[in-house]
Amino acid sequence: MTRRPTLSNRTLQLLGARGSRLLASSLCLAMLSACTLSPDYHRPESPTPVQFKHAAGWTQANPSDALARGAWWELYGDARLNGLVDELNASNQTVAQYEAQYRQAQALVRSARGALFPSLDLNAGKNRSSQGTGSSSSSLSNNSSGIRNTYSTTLGVSWEADLWGKLRDSLAANEASAEASLADMAAIRLSLQSELVQNYLQLRVMDEQKRLLEATVLAYQRSLTMTENQYRAGVSGKDAVAQAQTQLKTTQADLVDLVWQRAQLENAIAVLLGKAPAGFALADSQDIPALPQVPLALPSQLLERRPDIASAERKVMSANASIGVVRAAYFPDLTLSMSGGYSSSSFNDWISLPNRFWSVGPQLAMTLFDGGQRSAEVDRSEAVYDQTVAQYRQAVLDGFKEVENYLVQLKVYEDEARIRSEALDSARESLRLTNNQYKAGLIAYLDVVNVQTTALSNERSVLNLLQGRLVASVQLIAALGGGWDAQAAFAEAP
Repeated sequence: MTRRPTLSNRTLQLLGARGSRLLASSLCLAMLSACTLSPDYHRPESPTPVQFKHAAGWTQANPSDALARGAWWELYGDARLNGLVDELNASNQTVAQYEAQYRQAQALVRSARGALFPSLDLNAGKNRSSQGTGSSSSSLSNNSSGIRNTYSTTLGVSWEADLWGKLRDSLAANEASAEASLADMAAIRLSLQSELVQNYLQLRVMDEQKRLLEATVLAYQRSLTMTENQYRAGVSGKDAVAQAQTQLKTTQADLVDLVWQRAQLENAIAVLLGKAPAGFALADSQDIPALPQVPLALPSQLLERRPDIASAERKVMSANASIGVVRAAYFPDLTLSMSGGYSSSSFNDWISLPNRFWSVGPQLAMTLFDGGQRSAEVDRSEAVYDQTVAQYRQAVLDGFKEVENYLVQLKVYEDEARIRSEALDSARESLRLTNNQYKAGLIAYLDVVNVQTTALSNERSVLNLLQGRLVASVQLIAALGGGWDAQAAFAEAP
């Protein structure tokens, strides 16, 4: 009767008492002597002003208090805009790419963490071998054909003792890289959200400009009709009719030009939402979102709130830990392993006590000479660290520059808006008086045309300025880090 191979009840005997004591001693020694060769990490110093230079008149506040759940776009009070941003967060393909990169970084962290634990391997197989039967092979098997079958099964455990912190530094480097990837994802999401909100606000201002031009075209059409009637009555000349026609056609052309500009913004929004432009449309709106009061962070908070700065710092952390990994190459690697199993030339008595074997013991491996490769790798890693430090400091400087630029831009726009509003009021009053004079026959139509052109120019300038102020407010919010909270993001990361 064929005997089926089964696990022996004496499998534990594969390791002798002496081997077990040796392994346990080696493990204790490895854990007690574990260290790390990476430099102690400190955040790189960077110039941090006490306050923003152009922040006069702004309220110093923590944006996370005013921007609930980080939804900074809700400051504009537009339900349609809120829905579009939600769609972007769920469907934008660029965000999906960065999310996939973050999952890759997480997988590398799990892989690096797994290297800290022992590995368990099971092998079972059959070998069929042959050797010549000449005089030199008289000690071979009695099998006249020189063919031998070998059945074996082996259970092995190995563990690399992290004496010099190489594995832990590698884990730390991968963890920092994963956090940098998370911050990169937040940065690209913030950038795309900012782009979407800017496009939406510009589109809504264009809706208002479109209504203005449509109303102006109707007014110019009435003026042309009145001028033609006066020409037929002999009250005005042909030149007045030509002026009225020129004014009307120019405004109609401006209206047509506005249509394709709005279409471009609509198409850009569709792509940001992950949709084809042909299947997306935004209906005209009668309302322009109000300019919000943007709460201003303290300069020091900018280092924590901007995801691009957070990403730059965590890349410094990763480079710092990588130095320890390459420094560990100067020291020997200690691997503790044990294995045991059965080996037999017969399948029937394969799993039996006489066919058992086992081995246990430590192994040291060290490179004695490599022509300066390790030294070069250490120099390279330290240079990479210096590069990331410089990139971090530049990111901080760029962040402060952007905030200062948008602060002064909004302040200038605010002053300009007050002056242009006064100019618009004067232009409207001048137009009213000029129309009355023309209807009374006191002035020529050319005077009316000039005043109408000035009034329309002021109307459009005020709207363009409002558009600039809305866009600059979005850019300032993004420059301040939006509603992104670094600590909360890392704590909630899957």
